[in-house]
Amino acid sequence: MTPEIIGLLGVGSLLLMIVLHVPIGISMGVAGVLTFGFLRNWSAAFSIVGAEASTVFGSLELAIIPLFLIMGSFAASGGMGRDIYRLAYAFLGHYRGGLALATIGGCAGFGAVCGSSIATVSTMTQVAHGEMVNRGYAATLSSGSIAAGGTLGILIPPSVIIVLYAVLSEQFILTLFTAALIPAVIAVIGYMAAIRIYVAIYPNAGPAGSRSTWGERAVAVRDSWATLILGGVVAGGIYSGIFTVTESAAVGAVLAVAIAVLRGRVSVAEFWKNLQSTAATSAMLYVILIGANVFSYALTLSRLPDNIVSWFGGLDVHPLMIIAGLMVIYVILGALFDTVSAMVLTMPFVFPLVLNLGFDPIWWGVVMVMVIEIGMITPPIGINALIIKSMIPNSKLSDIYAGIVPFLLSDFMRLALVILFPALTLWLPTILDLPR
Repeated sequence: MTPEIIGLLGVGSLLLMIVLHVPIGISMGVAGVLTFGFLRNWSAAFSIVGAEASTVFGSLELAIIPLFLIMGSFAASGGMGRDIYRLAYAFLGHYRGGLALATIGGCAGFGAVCGSSIATVSTMTQVAHGEMVNRGYAATLSSGSIAAGGTLGILIPPSVIIVLYAVLSEQFILTLFTAALIPAVIAVIGYMAAIRIYVAIYPNAGPAGSRSTWGERAVAVRDSWATLILGGVVAGGIYSGIFTVTESAAVGAVLAVAIAVLRGRVSVAEFWKNLQSTAATSAMLYVILIGANVFSYALTLSRLPDNIVSWFGGLDVHPLMIIAGLMVIYVILGALFDTVSAMVLTMPFVFPLVLNLGFDPIWWGVVMVMVIEIGMITPPIGINALIIKSMIPNSKLSDIYAGIVPFLLSDFMRLALVILFPALTLWLPTILDLPR
């Protein structure tokens, strides 16, 4: 058999294992070893597993992941999601749809200290859904704003998925964080605009609340001191150059733990539960990365990615048409898989193709995160919608999906803007002269 055929069989074995519910990291590792073994020899195939494990566990950049996960866990336990939501409501609650606007603001603020979409949507479901139901909000608007706002957790730095992309593509994490800032701001503005248009069409969907006095707003700011300090130290440390990204993650983790403990929000049992959850998630991500690297080596050896790049390069179509096709694939993958799986499964094929088409790897990283983010709320699956349904059993999936539609329209408009105007991602890194 030719190397290409062996590579295709390796991909087929990977897909079969995924269908059989074998964990994605194990599936990629086994498929990679099998493919490598048939292409070269079994001794080299098994030795590469050890080499990649050593590289991943010894990576200083990857140490960022468990540190940010600790920060997010203790930020949630410490009540920071609730604090930032109340702060947003104090300034936005008097508008029609104000609670939904506050939900988007709360998701953005919590995403800046969390870095996880699932953690953001879980926290904001607990914090915001009951408030909106009690104030007479339509089920569509309340659930839709939480599902969409939750996706901000993987776009607003610090983002775990952006760190993973940086490691897999060998790009600078700080440059990617900076490149994501303007699209993140556009995302927040676009979601808030979607809410305002929705309540203009359906006025009873989001009744206005009472206007907070400046005294009440001052109290909300005071009560949000923990989130503001944590976000300010982490973001300020990174972008001012005082800390490296890894140092900032470490400082943020220590601060989040200290704040949660000092505020008396974390029991001993919850303290250990957070550490265990972080360890389990970190281990899962490390296994996925090891498996992805092994599989990527095997595919490179099979020359399958090179042939795919050559085939697409020979098509007589505009490169943006190929990017559009990739967008459709990623929306589908984002709806079917978690964000990490969708990214690592496709990196060996897609990343070389994008570079060969002449696109910037920093721009592509932000675009890919955005389109996977869209997949997380795309029917008929959409992991964020399912999380809300699981946390609120009496809610209807049809209501959640209907509420997501205005935000999806906003997402597609933002995605088109960033694709057509790459400067939206590349301008800040360029003027700040960040490494590329």
